[in-house]
Amino acid sequence: MLVALLVAMQPMHALSQADADLGVAGPVYPVQEPDLLHAIEARLREKEHTGELARLQRQGLARAETSLREPKPVPGLQRTVAPRVLHVDASLHVARDFLAPDGTTLVRAGPINPFDYVQLSSRLLFFDGRDATQIAHAARVIDQFQGRVKPILVGGSLVDLMRRWQRPVYYDQGGALVRRLGIRQVPALVSQEGKRLRVEELAL
Repeated sequence: MLVALLVAMQPMHALSQADADLGVAGPVYPVQEPDLLHAIEARLREKEHTGELARLQRQGLARAETSLREPKPVPGLQRTVAPRVLHVDASLHVARDFLAPDGTTLVRAGPINPFDYVQLSSRLLFFDGRDATQIAHAARVIDQFQGRVKPILVGGSLVDLMRRWQRPVYYDQGGALVRRLGIRQVPALVSQEGKRLRVEELAL
């Protein structure tokens, strides 16, 4: 560390020994840049004065409401044409050991199956809320399993269906669950089968 510091100081030392007057290359001016925060505040005050800020706020609220009421549908899915069943390994790969504060190993690095510790409490039902037939079918499946089903939309209005059913409804935004489970057709019912997930793309 000391050697590196001495090396870095060498050019400065050499310059001080030369003690040369390099003269004046041109006029020097102070740095006069506007304060960024003040510039932003001034811009916001201008927009508030003209009413543009209120308009932008209304537009933002409208977009948020639209996104909540009817999020973007999950791409790449179709209504079930050929029913099929597949099984998905629920195992995860843990990159490193996880330790408790006292040093006890909670989870060791390597593959781990959540079903060694917990059970899937409810089935998962993926369906398209834009399709009246799928909505009616989903209601029958929920009744069949006495409500122990989590309805998950891949399209359609989340808020409207929650109001109609008076129960929580979920949405697979971005299709993360659909991709993880390999679902290509809906409706699809996911349940636990041993230490795997059973995915059943249902006929209507």
